[in-house]
Parts: sequence; structure tokens; C-alpha cells
Amino acid sequence: MKNILEGKTVLIAGAGGIGNGLAKRYAAEGANVVLGDIDVSIAQEAIDAITQSGGKAIATTLDGADEASINAAVSLCLDTFGALDGLHANFAFMADGNPEVGILELPLEIYDETQRVNARGFYLCTRAVLPVMIERGGGSIVYTSSAAGDAGSPAQVAYAMSKSAGHALMRHVARRYGAAGIRANTIAPALTLHSRIEHLVPPEMTEFARAAAAIKARVGRPDDLAAMGALLLSDDGSYITGQVIAIDGGTTMRP
Repeated sequence: MKNILEGKTVLIAGAGGIGNGLAKRYAAEGANVVLGDIDVSIAQEAIDAITQSGGKAIATTLDGADEASINAAVSLCLDTFGALDGLHANFAFMADGNPEVGILELPLEIYDETQRVNARGFYLCTRAVLPVMIERGGGSIVYTSSAAGDAGSPAQVAYAMSKSAGHALMRHVARRYGAAGIRANTIAPALTLHSRIEHLVPPEMTEFARAAAAIKARVGRPDDLAAMGALLLSDDGSYITGQVIAIDGGTTMRP
């Protein structure tokens, strides 16, 4: 099997069910992985599994919405592995999830925190890694978004707005820094089940997601996002940039 990330160092901002899946796949593809999260113990679970399998990975405390914290994580990549080739920004604040709440009912403090973490956080992460990648001669940035970023919905207005903002950021980076060897893309999943949330998701929600997708056999898994992320971070994806790629079983179909 070809290790498509061999020799690359990838920073993943945001652990958990999806983030840990990303870390394991990227390490399996040969990457040096730095996985950060506010709760470093969650990141450490993935790192332990990776190192036990012979991979190179470290965990760190990381608040992606705090400039000093993300700068420290970038420095950790450079100090430990001597380089930074890829960033996968994967964290999100998701308190805006009540399907009964719209713009008139949503507390302003939830709106503000959603934008601070999801939109401003991705912005700060991007500012932190770009100078390092440009100096290195190039790099790849992947953002985890959501189908909510492009879907009209009667709920999740703050969350959807934050994800749409991330799409605009990604396109700006791709357009402005492409000549410097920087690629930027967004992965947009629909419902993605993993062990950390499976018991919390009502069966009717899972069935709704399955019914909405063109692929009916199952709903999304972290492995689906990780497979696409590995391609986008690798040289095999060297001519892909500026794209929002839906990993949702055909729930959405854009021209």
C-alpha cells in the first residue's frame, strides 16, 4: 500500500470521534501527526493507539479559537518534527442544535460563541499556519464543515452561518495563496456516527439521515472523512483546491 502522507507533518485541530479517526488514518498513511484538543485526554487516546502501531504522533492541549494556543501548536510541530505540511481544522461549537430554535429564539450569547469558535477559530488557525507553509514552499489546509453550510434550514442559523463563513475563508486562501503552493479545501459531511455520539443520536434521526441520502446502506463514518482528508493533504491531491466536497452519501448534490 502506498503511504500517501509519508514524510509529511499534519496538525489536526480538534479531536473526538472524527478527529481521532483523522489522526489514525493520517498516521497510517505515514504522516507525523500532532493532534490537539481542549480536552487533551481525548486526543491522547488516538495518539496511544497510533504509537502502539508504530506511528509517529503526539497530543497537545489546543484551543483552536485562541491565538496563543494555536501558535503554540504550530511551534510544537516545528520543534518536534521540523516542519508543518498540512492543517486539518476540525473543531466546532455546536450549542445551536435545537431544531425548534430560529433566529428569534436563539440567545445572542450562543450566536456569538458559535461565531467566535467556528468562524474566528478557523480564521486564527489559518493565520497561524500560512506563513510557515509559504516559507516551506507549500502546504494543504483542510477544513471540516457541514452540509448545514449550504442547506436552507429552519434551525441552526448560527451554526450554518459559521460554516458558510468557513467556506468563504477556504476560497480566499485557495485563490490568494495558490501561487505560493498553498491548497485549501473543505469537507462537508452530513450525519457522521461514531462511538462517542452513537448512543446519543435518536434512532429516528439516523433513519432520517439515511432516507435523505442517495446511499441507503448506512450513514457517514469518520473513516469516510479521513479518506478524503488524506487525499487532499497528499501530493495525490495536488491539483485540488478551492472546493467544498460533500461527504454525505449523496444527501446534497451540487453542480
